[in-house]
Amino acid sequence: MRKKWIFIILGIAVSFIVLPYSLPLIFALITAILLEGMVQWFVDKFRIGRLQSVIAIFTGYVLILAVIGYNTIAIITTQTITLSEKTPSFVKDFYHSVILPLINKWKLYSENLPKEVMTSVQNTVENSIESLDAFMQGTVQAIINLLTVIPGFLIEVIIYLVALFLISLELPTLKEKLEKYLTDQTKNKIYLVTTQLTKAGVGFVKAQIVLSLITFIMAFVGLSILKVQYTAVLSLLIVVVDVLPILGTGSVLVPWAIVAILQNNHFLGIGLLVLFLVITIVRRIVEPKVYSSSLGISPLAALISLYIGFKLVGLIGVFLGPAMVIVYDTLKKANIIKLNFKI
Repeated sequence: MRKKWIFIILGIAVSFIVLPYSLPLIFALITAILLEGMVQWFVDKFRIGRLQSVIAIFTGYVLILAVIGYNTIAIITTQTITLSEKTPSFVKDFYHSVILPLINKWKLYSENLPKEVMTSVQNTVENSIESLDAFMQGTVQAIINLLTVIPGFLIEVIIYLVALFLISLELPTLKEKLEKYLTDQTKNKIYLVTTQLTKAGVGFVKAQIVLSLITFIMAFVGLSILKVQYTAVLSLLIVVVDVLPILGTGSVLVPWAIVAILQNNHFLGIGLLVLFLVITIVRRIVEPKVYSSSLGISPLAALISLYIGFKLVGLIGVFLGPAMVIVYDTLKKANIIKLNFKI
């Protein structure tokens, strides 16, 4: 018995060490499991072999990835390079149109102050603007540098796709080999847990895609109405920031609105604030319904888990809350967690 546990602990330790280097293979396995239903449907529907079915599904999947990836990278690359060229002039315009007028107005109210104080204040402001300029150019340069790692990323993608094809082809055999080491009771529990978690995982990804798509459409339409340039890349930036923990759409739209108002562009500033409110309200209304329909939990459970998760750990709780409910429900159905009591 002790020897068995030693092997289990060793296996877990090795898994944790190897895990960071095996992400393409892990994603390939997860994708193969998710596509297995379609592969089997092709086999049954068209009376063809597994090889032909895997080739058909794999080809369709790669074509979809290629179309989405090519268009996304092309749009982001083009608009990021154009935006990087405009960043220095934007900072200078902001300095001349907002900061200098404020300094000049302040001078009128501070004529009694010593000249040295005024010079010091102006130098401090100019240094701050230069720092902001350097920060913005550095940020844009970081985005451009990120685009330069695409060749290395493509190697990972190729490994992922090759592994996906081979795993899809061998999935029934791998399943049979694994089942040889499991008792019938363990098989049933693992089947129930994996089925529920796979369904929940697919639902969670589907929910995030739906919510991100809604956010992107609202941002794109709103920015188009406000006649903002680089609409696609800015809308995508808003979606990415909205998905990331801690941050949100407000971290992009609110500062941007304040800058626009300071530049006397009240139409853009007020429009951005209205867009922020619309996106926030719509997401808060839609989120519980999307999570409940995609994850298979009730709207009330989705709402409570979203709210408590957000209150406990911030925006990351929006993801963890429903996930904890799903895991708990799955383990309860598999009789791993038993709560049979009466008060």
